[in-house]
Amino acid sequence: MKEDNCLHAALICLGMLYYSHALTTEKLNHARPSLHGHHEKGKEGQVLHRSKRGWVWNQFFVIEEYTGPDPVLVGRLHSDIDSGDGNIKYILSGEGAGIIFVIDDKSGNIHATKTLDREERAQYTLTAQAVDRNTNRPLEPPSEFIVKVQDINDNPPEFLHENYHANVPERSNVGTSVIQVTASDADDPTYGNSAKLVYSILEGQPYFSVEAQTGIIRTALPNMDREAKEEYHVVIQAKDMGGHMGGLSGTTKVTITLTDVNDNPPKFPQSVYQMSVSEAAVPGEEVGRVKAKDPDIGENGLVAYSIIDGDGMDMFEITTDYETQEGVVKLKKLLDFETKKSYSLKVEAANVHIDPKFISNGPFKDTVTVKISVEDADEPPVFLKPSYIFEVQENAASGTVVGKVHAKDPDAANSAIRYSIDRHTDLERYFIINAEDGNIKTIKALDREEIAWHNISVFAVEVHKQHQEHQEAKVPVAIKVVDVNDNAPKFAAAYEAFVCENARSNQQFITISADDKDDSANGPRFIFSLPPEIIHNPNFTLRDNRDNTASVLVRREGFSRQKQDLYLLPIVISDGGIPPMSSTNTLTIRVCGCDSNGSLLSCNAEAYILNAGLSTGALIAILACIVILLVIVVLFVTLKRQKKEPLIVFEEEDVRENIITYDDEGGGEEDTEAFDIATLQNPDGINGFIPRKDIKPEYQYMPRPGLRPAPNSVDVDDFINTRIQEADNDPTAPPYDSIQIYGYEGRGSVAGSLSSLESATTDSDLDYDYLQNWGPRFKKLADLYGSKDTFDDDS
Repeated sequence: MKEDNCLHAALICLGMLYYSHALTTEKLNHARPSLHGHHEKGKEGQVLHRSKRGWVWNQFFVIEEYTGPDPVLVGRLHSDIDSGDGNIKYILSGEGAGIIFVIDDKSGNIHATKTLDREERAQYTLTAQAVDRNTNRPLEPPSEFIVKVQDINDNPPEFLHENYHANVPERSNVGTSVIQVTASDADDPTYGNSAKLVYSILEGQPYFSVEAQTGIIRTALPNMDREAKEEYHVVIQAKDMGGHMGGLSGTTKVTITLTDVNDNPPKFPQSVYQMSVSEAAVPGEEVGRVKAKDPDIGENGLVAYSIIDGDGMDMFEITTDYETQEGVVKLKKLLDFETKKSYSLKVEAANVHIDPKFISNGPFKDTVTVKISVEDADEPPVFLKPSYIFEVQENAASGTVVGKVHAKDPDAANSAIRYSIDRHTDLERYFIINAEDGNIKTIKALDREEIAWHNISVFAVEVHKQHQEHQEAKVPVAIKVVDVNDNAPKFAAAYEAFVCENARSNQQFITISADDKDDSANGPRFIFSLPPEIIHNPNFTLRDNRDNTASVLVRREGFSRQKQDLYLLPIVISDGGIPPMSSTNTLTIRVCGCDSNGSLLSCNAEAYILNAGLSTGALIAILACIVILLVIVVLFVTLKRQKKEPLIVFEEEDVRENIITYDDEGGGEEDTEAFDIATLQNPDGINGFIPRKDIKPEYQYMPRPGLRPAPNSVDVDDFINTRIQEADNDPTAPPYDSIQIYGYEGRGSVAGSLSSLESATTDSDLDYDYLQNWGPRFKKLADLYGSKDTFDDDS
């Protein structure tokens, strides 16, 4: 057991020693160490003495990506108890044992049978053991060791992105950082320089540079101008092995765009702009556009326009169209070619946003001169006043001058003007205007009380000889009809006064007022008086209240309805016009009976005659009852006359008296049980005697025997003909048929069938074409009963 522990310890020490020596040797000359015994010569020839071990292997590393024809010898296992007689068997187990690593069970040599890739797996852990070949009894305890895959430079550097995009402001200083690109190498960074990367620029010089160790791209030239070149394509290379020859490399593309800064002022492409505008243009109308060019973009290229000088600053304005970056010159006030024919403006274009870093490149503005010429336009005539107000007295004679309007042509041609009245504003044709001088006159007398103001419109039209197009203008003319005192005052209302029989002397019983159609200057104050001939009226007197009203008073006492119940009092009313107008109005005064408090009881003279009999209400009720009775009698007589009574008196058993009308249309022509046609035969007619209800016959007329049908005859045609002949030959019969019900119209009837069931399919000989001429109200009837040709055409 002690020997086993010594063997295991020797194995570990030997492995550590050889591992350290292999690393040192690989770093120096990339040589693989070789152990063949229990001692080894150093690189300086000295002999290294080791303690006794149980396990010996002579190699710990295997190079990756080996493509030789033979398996690679990884190392050799050997036990001290192995005497070489073949009784010891070496066993290998662990990661890749039997698949990647195989062992010669006699010699202990370990070989790698497959190509290894360190990037897939960097090391393998294996276990070695020596057993008796015959009994498989372990001779030594198992010992674990590691086989590391030695890296070679077999992976080129790779960038994280195939293409990079970066922005940097134009005119940036040299060394301004743009972007950092990063590459990676799958090789072992701890072994040699396989993963040591160095960056370099292949394309993009001399504008940009890259830091070799960090991959940061920086600007290499000052004042790079975006307006000259906006986009650059740079190729960056990453190379391993520290950039030395034989290293692998990878590249990436970087697109660098220069962003804009406001480093350019706006500039007008020309020094003077020429524009023109018609004098007929309205304020707000566009005159023209100017544009200053700024090569900057975005907000750095925004330009604002303004008028800074010129004689047209009050007449024109300029605005900025930010979509097109143009200055829009617009009209601010109306122009007059005859007053001023041209204007000059000084327009300035300036950047809206200015970068303080480039203020030294300024000024960031420019100016230009804009000359505007005014074009003459055919303007309409212009009235001297915007409106006219005239006055004319009412009742003035026809042809009276009302006033004069005047217009002129503002153009240089100074064309003649013709005047006319818009007849839509003077439908009654009260006025006429002289087409040459504009004088307005009356055509007929005016009445202020009918129309106090006349509002008309007058046209002024230029007269051109060279063409037919005329410019016209219109002006409102208000004509006031001045009032004259041509209306006498009248009662303000239809007055009717009531005076009590027991009225006291000087008692006021009504107050009256007046109204005058004339203006207030020719109306109040009104003067009320009695006519001179009745100024001493014994019954009533009048008092003028001097406030355009008057009071009527009782002059005496003791009025009597039996003697006189109605008085007519004439009153004279004068106005305050010059000259004054007056009229005589009649006040109706009734005498009424009143109680002691002066409340009216009755104003009828008959009240005294009937005071011992019925009251007025009772008389009215009696008269109403009489009228109602008369109406009832008249209605009864009228209804009696309109009542249709049978003309022939039949006996009670006459079947026609038993016919009952139902809301049933029956079964049609084939229904023979619904009605018996034999009931139309009068049983009394068979005996030859037909009594009449309306006329009592003076003698009996015996019908001829040959004309009577048999009692049970069903020949309706013969029956009807027989009855007609009897009626025609009966001198006692009135001139109307006594047969009231017909179930058969007879052959060849002009009227045809009376049934409405077949009216839609029966051809009629009647002509209803005249309905077409009766207007739209009879259109429906005309369509229903029109001629057959029309019906066919419609269908």
